Amino acid sequence: MRVIIVGCGRVGSRLAAQLAIEGHDVRVVDLLTKARGLLPVGFTGHFHEGNGFSRTVLQAAGIEHADAFVAVTATDSSNIVSARTAKETYRVPIVLARVYDPDRVDIYRELGIPTVASVRWTVQQIHRMLLHRHLTPELSFGNGETLLVRSELPGYLTGRRLTEFDIDGEIRVVEVTRAGRSLVPAHSTPAEPGDLVTFAVAATALGRLRGFLDKELGT
Repeated sequence: MRVIIVGCGRVGSRLAAQLAIEGHDVRVVDLLTKARGLLPVGFTGHFHEGNGFSRTVLQAAGIEHADAFVAVTATDSSNIVSARTAKETYRVPIVLARVYDPDRVDIYRELGIPTVASVRWTVQQIHRMLLHRHLTPELSFGNGETLLVRSELPGYLTGRRLTEFDIDGEIRVVEVTRAGRSLVPAHSTPAEPGDLVTFAVAATALGRLRGFLDKELGT
């Protein structure tokens, strides 16, 4: 996955390092040349000096072929402009932005741009949203170790008991919305077409849940 990260501060540099270690194609953009120094020795991605909403800079970073774009500069105004440019001009599939002023969250929401506000676990949250984008948490507990996520069940699971999807200590089905009505599944409740299921899942097990739900697609 090619990811462009605008802002090479504490959050941007850590996220870039983590994604690069995992083998992703990472391109970092920052106004300051010295920001490169926050990237670890041996960083395998690319660093581009310049403005995060400059089309020239973004094109040099390969935005036309980007799979994801993350705006994590120190100002909301820069983040929203660069995120809008990525989403509206270049149609990047996944666009995320960090927000400092809670009053601006609604602006991002109206633009269809998911935001991250928590300082304590920003890197963890952005990383999860990038790699598990269809399992965006509805709610989190503690420091993000346990999550509630919702997903429509793929067709190949129709007829299976919902409790069969539980994995001790990792994943548990806690609710299902069926034909607009919510219910807590009994041990024998079968999955039906169109079921929207709520899972309680350990953050470390999101990859396992994603693979389970994507099995039908071969992804």
